[in-house]
Amino acid sequence: MTNSHALVLIPGILCNEEVWSDQRAALSDIAVIQVPDLRGKSTLSDMAAAILDSAPPVFALAGHSMGGRVALEILDQAPARISSLALLNTGVHPVGENEPARRQASMATVAKSGLDAFVDPWLKAILPDYRLHDDDIVSAVRRMILSFSPEDFNNQTEAMLTRRDSSLLLDGIVCPTLLLCGEDDAYSPPKQHQLIQEKIPNAKLIVLEHCGHMSPMEAPEEVSAALRDWLLSS
Repeated sequence: MTNSHALVLIPGILCNEEVWSDQRAALSDIAVIQVPDLRGKSTLSDMAAAILDSAPPVFALAGHSMGGRVALEILDQAPARISSLALLNTGVHPVGENEPARRQASMATVAKSGLDAFVDPWLKAILPDYRLHDDDIVSAVRRMILSFSPEDFNNQTEAMLTRRDSSLLLDGIVCPTLLLCGEDDAYSPPKQHQLIQEKIPNAKLIVLEHCGHMSPMEAPEEVSAALRDWLLSS
């Protein structure tokens, strides 16, 4: 089968192309894949604009975590260019009441002690307890985090703190849409994705068992299979 689909895979906060490494390999027979680098931008809309500048004229779009929010910004900026949409382990809600204080405390920690001081609390937030004993995943996520600078972290945190209420965009989505999350994702739980599904006409939701927030790495075969079906049915 020829790689006939153009596909952009957007990583989440403090993630790079490694988060999608299994999907890039698994889908290479049906897709030409780009994984953008989100560094250097401090708003979701600027990240979206930069991705559009280098993306194909029409493409399928998938985003993980913060990458899902960037994907929605892309869809809002250039809806005619998006053939299909996949949102993984993400959210659409605006900034919560206690969120600024929590994120600013993290920025203060990183400013004082570097990203090393942020790694372990972040791992506990995004991975289920049983996954914290998986040395391969823990090492890979740690490596991704530490590949970024404190400035990168501040930029991405500011982007999240200045985000808009993306739920207002959902009922206008008309392209084929896949939603996917892990049943044990405490950061972006299944209920959050069910609410998104209710607002997007004909969206499909997949909830993976024994999986947390980092689904592309925790359940690579299942995520790749879901994305393959999504691409081939679009």
